[in-house]
Amino acid sequence: MPRVFISRDLPFPALDRLKEQHEVDVWEQRTPPPPDDFLARAREADALLTCVTENVDGDFLDRAAPITAVANLAVGTDNIDLEAAKQRGIPVGNTPGVLTDATADIAFALLLGIARRITEGDREVREGRWAPWHPGHMLGGDLADNTLGIIGWGRIGQAMARRGEGFGMRVVHHSRSSGIDLDELLETSDYVSLHTPLTPETRHLMGAAQFARMKQTAYFINTSRGGTVDQDALRAALVDGEIAGAGLDVTDPEPLPGDDPLLTAPNLLVVPHVGSATVRTRSRMADLAVDNLLAALAGDEMPNRVA
Repeated sequence: MPRVFISRDLPFPALDRLKEQHEVDVWEQRTPPPPDDFLARAREADALLTCVTENVDGDFLDRAAPITAVANLAVGTDNIDLEAAKQRGIPVGNTPGVLTDATADIAFALLLGIARRITEGDREVREGRWAPWHPGHMLGGDLADNTLGIIGWGRIGQAMARRGEGFGMRVVHHSRSSGIDLDELLETSDYVSLHTPLTPETRHLMGAAQFARMKQTAYFINTSRGGTVDQDALRAALVDGEIAGAGLDVTDPEPLPGDDPLLTAPNLLVVPHVGSATVRTRSRMADLAVDNLLAALAGDEMPNRVA
C-alpha cells in the first residue's frame, strides 16, 4: 500500500478519504517539520502533501526518492521547484479556485482596517485613551470615489475588484497581458493591492522606486507572497511618509520575528497569513490536495496539476 507523508495535520474529512486507500504518516506538531525531519519522513513515503512552509527542490527530490507525487496545500507553488519536478517526472498539484473569495475578503479587510484605523482605535479604547468625540480625531481614508489599483489580474485580483466596486471605488489593474502601465497605476491609485504569484520576475516587484511613485495619501495591501515586496523599502516608505499606510497578510520571512524592524513602522497592519483561513475554504483545499494525490497514486492525471 502506498504511503503518504503529510507535513501538517489536516483536521478535515479529506484526510479520512486518503486513509481509506493509503497508509498515511502525519507530522503532528503545529510547527513545520525541520528540513532534516522532513527529508527523513519523505524518504519513507511514496507521495507528499505539503504546505507552503516546506521547500521541495531538485536536491530534495533526489534525496527523497522514490517520491512519485506532490500535492501542495496552496494555490502558490513558489515553495516547489516545478521544473525540477517536471524533469524527474513527478507530478505536482495545487488547490486553485476554492480560496479566491476568502483571500479577497482578507485583502479588503486589510484595506478597510488600515484606511479606517480599526486596530488603532481598538487599542485606544482598551488602553483607556478614548477621549470625548472630536471632529479631527482618528481621520482615515475614504473608499467611495477613490481608485483601487490591482496588480495581478487572476481570480483573486478580480474578486478584489468586485469588492472595491461594491464600495463605490474606481478600479484599474495591471498584469502581464492587460490593464494599464504599472507606473501609471501606482501614480493614480489611492489603494494598491498586490495579487501576483512569487516568481523570479515578481520578487521585490514593489521596491523603493515603486513606493516613491505612489501618492503620499495612498495605502498598500499585500496578500500574495512576502517576497514580492522589498520590506526594507516598505518600512522606509512608511517611516518617511511616502505612503499613508500598509496592510499585510504575508511577510518574508514567515513567521515575522517580533523584533523585525518592519514592525516599528507607523500605520502598518499585519496579520499572520490567514487569507484562506476559513473552515469551508481550508476544508475545500484539503479536498483538492487529496484528490490530486488519489489520482496520481492511481496512475491517473491530477485534476489540478501544475507541473
